[in-house]
Amino acid sequence: MSAPLLSVGAERLALLLGLSLFFGLAFEGFYADELPHRPGGVRTFPLLALAGGGLYLLDPRYGAAFIAGLLVLGSWIYAYVRRPSNDEGDATESALVVPACNLIAYLLGALTLAAPLWFCVAVAVAAVLLLSARRPLHDLAARVSRQEIVTAGQFLILVGVVLPLLAGRPAIPYTTVTPFGVWLAVVAVSSISYASYLLQRYVFPSAGSLLTAVLGGLYSSTATTVVLARRARTEGMTAELQAGIISATAMMYVRILVITSLFSLTLGRKLAIPLLALAAIAALIAWERSRSASRSSPTRPIPNPLQLSTAFLFALLFVAVSMLATFAQSHLGRAGIFALAGIVGVSDIDPFVLSLAQGGAANVGVTTAAAAILIASSSNNVLKAVYTVIFAGGRRGAAPAIVLGALGAAGLAAAFLLIR
Repeated sequence: MSAPLLSVGAERLALLLGLSLFFGLAFEGFYADELPHRPGGVRTFPLLALAGGGLYLLDPRYGAAFIAGLLVLGSWIYAYVRRPSNDEGDATESALVVPACNLIAYLLGALTLAAPLWFCVAVAVAAVLLLSARRPLHDLAARVSRQEIVTAGQFLILVGVVLPLLAGRPAIPYTTVTPFGVWLAVVAVSSISYASYLLQRYVFPSAGSLLTAVLGGLYSSTATTVVLARRARTEGMTAELQAGIISATAMMYVRILVITSLFSLTLGRKLAIPLLALAAIAALIAWERSRSASRSSPTRPIPNPLQLSTAFLFALLFVAVSMLATFAQSHLGRAGIFALAGIVGVSDIDPFVLSLAQGGAANVGVTTAAAAILIASSSNNVLKAVYTVIFAGGRRGAAPAIVLGALGAAGLAAAFLLIR
């Protein structure tokens, strides 16, 4: 055997011993007091890993020796699981976790010799983290409702099932976007919305109105504005609620810049200065208002925005807006795109923004697209200003509504400067 092969073998053997010792130390430290007589530990796991690796090397092509060892280990695990026990804790969860850990230790031997190094380390670290995180994981399981699990499954369907099925499909008629591009936009917006919702619900569940508004603005500044304005009707328009409404719009600008840059870096660069400037102005105003605010009780979280029906509706809106943008550009020119931008601003602007970012409308230049996005965001600000006045109850919503209107005017001015 050549020197390089011996060197590689020595490195793999050292990794095998290191990972199995690491896993054994974590296992023994976790179960030292709970199950003093359990099988496995800092000596057993390295021995199991060595046995698994050695048996794998005896027949690496078919793995007959390794499978035979696996059957022997399985018989031992079966005897452990079936043995009588008077320890109530031992008879429940640990009766399965302990054998599973011994099985992983055996598999580590073959994995370390055959699999990529990163995968071997990832398996060992994941096993240790899952072993040591029992209490936090059980607490999380107690907090998560069945509906949240269903929603997580829906998100996986969006990403792992629907998206791959649409790859390679031709462009949608009367647009330049493909079904894959449409659904990729759905996944991008859904990911940002879902991540923001999870942070608000599980990481900062007791956050005040200001932090709730910041997180809520990442997936719907309009919905967040309505929620805070309704609260102002009963509690009065406090400085914190004003800061929250304005902060949600500041985060809207950030969200638009992120999702635009994901699909068109050129368009993102064009929008970076005006959007970041508008976000900074809104953030400074919100900070000034929050300085005099006292901490209030947490705002009730906005309902989970991730639903399959919402995703399909977004996809339909995306396609419809792309067709309208193509028609407007072909028959009405740049003025038609700007008029459409002002109209869609009174609803969800994300389909319009992403349609332009993906080139959903033919022959729309970067400057025209950037100005149209600024017009759409300004139109949306005017809508939120109206919502604030209506839901807060007249004069209560006047102060934040004026700020939202001023931000809308500033956005229109930025669009004008781009196209002049």
